[in-house]
Amino acid sequence: MSKAQLIEIARENIEYAQAGTIRQAAEIGRVPVEHYYDAQRWQCEYERVFQRMPLVLATTCELRQPGDYKALSVMGKPVLICRTASGELKAFENSCAHRGAQVVAAGRGNAKRFVCPYHAWSYDNNGALKHVLTEDDFGAVDRSCNGLVQLRCLERAGLIWVTLDSRSNLSIESFLCNYDELLAHFDLSNWHYFDDRVLRGPNWKIAYDGYLDFYHIPILHRNTFGADTPTQALYYQWGPHQRVSSPGTITSIVGDREESDWPEEALLAGVWTIFPHVSIACFAGLDAVEEESYKAVMVSQLFPGKEPGESYTVQNFLVDRELTPEQAEAATEQFEFLKAVVRDEDYATGLKQQDALRTSSREFVLFGRNEQGGQVFHNWVEKILQAEDDELQDLFSNS
Repeated sequence: MSKAQLIEIARENIEYAQAGTIRQAAEIGRVPVEHYYDAQRWQCEYERVFQRMPLVLATTCELRQPGDYKALSVMGKPVLICRTASGELKAFENSCAHRGAQVVAAGRGNAKRFVCPYHAWSYDNNGALKHVLTEDDFGAVDRSCNGLVQLRCLERAGLIWVTLDSRSNLSIESFLCNYDELLAHFDLSNWHYFDDRVLRGPNWKIAYDGYLDFYHIPILHRNTFGADTPTQALYYQWGPHQRVSSPGTITSIVGDREESDWPEEALLAGVWTIFPHVSIACFAGLDAVEEESYKAVMVSQLFPGKEPGESYTVQNFLVDRELTPEQAEAATEQFEFLKAVVRDEDYATGLKQQDALRTSSREFVLFGRNEQGGQVFHNWVEKILQAEDDELQDLFSNS
């Protein structure tokens, strides 16, 4: 069924391209300017959006083998993700039951046992407490309730979602609104992790607005992507998650092929966003020999920083095969180019926009009828901010 959806979306894009029109929102949208800098609102977003919503914190290709783990800090919260001996993915608060020290240093590795560097209490990759140093002196410890605190975790479509709030009852499956069925067509679970970069950016919503915006590309990116890049976009949503596609781009990829011969590149073209913080964009490998070309995706993970006007983005570069030395060199150049585009064009503009909004006498920013994705995104932020914990499940189940 998901393949049929992709074909239907491509067909609709071609029809709009031939008509020279796009589907539009009912009216121009307005978002209060203070939503981008107000400290109280930002704190509310931090707690009610980023703590309660499942976040993409890893990819399958980072944690492919039993014993593989990834330890990271997510907005100041230490998290440990690992693959157990049985192949299951689990996530935990990276904090020892003894005194709360971080059990595993940040980074990736492979281990059967995690030993706290403070007092050598140890845990297996199921999170179970296995050893207490000199327990006869310390006192008897109930291992059944002193393991690592487990977090909700789900592996789908080559991506790994984790919910930071250990008390959350929101099903990650419900949250995805079947969007993962379409993401599975990327086949990312069989891809390879190439590299990652971290970029500083403006308020997280300014950055996310850019993920959903093709309108700016031939203007802001005229010297990098080209002034003739199409501005028109069609938006498709699954709950709060959206795909942005360009009718002109899909039409040019399809060419005069019969529908049965439409390439996967056309069916997956565009930007795929995962609320509240991820975008996935496809790129062709920079290889002069077509038979040896590779495919790449950039998975960008966006997180709020330490104050309203800051965010940071982890750009992850994945490739569909093991690369030759020549391909790896080309991939490094391509990744550096994409990093520079976001840093020097998108985020440089966004940081200046942040200052302008913070000092502005305007009441609203505008999202045009052609910017439907931005309107949908901000509407979903409002829905989630207003929803109580016991309402979240229904909010997504009914989407």
